[in-house]
Amino acid sequence: MSEKELGKKWDRCLADTAIKLGAGLGLGVVFSVLFFKRHTWPIAFSSGAGLGMAYANCQNDLRSHYVLHRSQKDQ
Repeated sequence: MSEKELGKKWDRCLADTAIKLGAGLGLGVVFSVLFFKRHTWPIAFSSGAGLGMAYANCQNDLRSHYVLHRSQKDQ
């Protein structure tokens, strides 16, 4: 695996992690305020779920050696 490919995979992982963690945090805040009388556990739970999904996606992406990702130019 070249450094360029590895860099692209890490960039995708970091972007995916930021999106999933932010979405989990946002949903946790909304559920905490609307349904659970401002308890903090929905925020922690949904943020952890988002982080876990991002980790699983990154792990799968970094372990796959033969999967070629199409770039915007190829489409």
